[in-house]
Amino acid sequence: MEKLFSLKNKTAVITGASGAIGGAIAKGFAAAGANLALTFNSNSEAAETIVAVAQALGVKARADWVNIVDAESVQNHAEMVEREFGQIDILLNSAGGNIKAAITNKDKGFFDLDPQDIRDTVHLNFLGGAVLPCLSYGGIMAKGANGGSIINISSMNAFRPLEGRPAYAASKAAVNNFTQWLACHVAKEYTDALRVNAIAPGFFPNERMRDGLFDEDGKLNDRGQKIIAHTPMGRIGDVNDLVGTAVWYASNASKFVTGTVTPVDGGFNAYAGL
Repeated sequence: MEKLFSLKNKTAVITGASGAIGGAIAKGFAAAGANLALTFNSNSEAAETIVAVAQALGVKARADWVNIVDAESVQNHAEMVEREFGQIDILLNSAGGNIKAAITNKDKGFFDLDPQDIRDTVHLNFLGGAVLPCLSYGGIMAKGANGGSIINISSMNAFRPLEGRPAYAASKAAVNNFTQWLACHVAKEYTDALRVNAIAPGFFPNERMRDGLFDEDGKLNDRGQKIIAHTPMGRIGDVNDLVGTAVWYASNASKFVTGTVTPVDGGFNAYAGL
């Protein structure tokens, strides 16, 4: 069973590795034996901390700045990883996030939004969060003899568009659809050894999200309490709750699984509220 879930001698590229979700999964991959090629945008300190943790576990790891919405930057990093590590077996696309200017609120409705902010949100989460990395890292994987596993990070917003987040929800819905399309395309046209799946997290508060869920004293605000009320398991997620699903997708334990989107949400998506 340990061999089935092992990632030993595999190389995992993780975009957005300095974020809460990407960082937790990166550590999980390292603990399962994977070498890590991490990308970050602004938080180099967090990424380098993960590198140190991984190296202490005895695996190879490095972190590099990559402009995830720039095709040339992504391609250059993909080529470097292939040279330095010799192969790419796993791609976890966890880069992304919401852009505050594209969020509606009581003072700003949808028709007040700037189209550029909507465009930037979609660009970040769909192109940068899935398409561009799949083109570059995935292109290398598709040509390799061993195939591998591409894992996109989606969101509950893809299933249930939440108030105030039209562009983010639409871009994550696009990630889901693209995941299914690419899974079928690569299996039929390239190799059935390359799998493409997605994880749709529920509510896992990073530093930016905490402001929308908690009061200044650390207690859940009205929105946070509504989320708990609609989550059958009765709590906010912990990023470590995502690691098992990610390792399953990355390992041979899921070698006949492709084109799926797995919610990790405490039952939020299944609950009708009745």
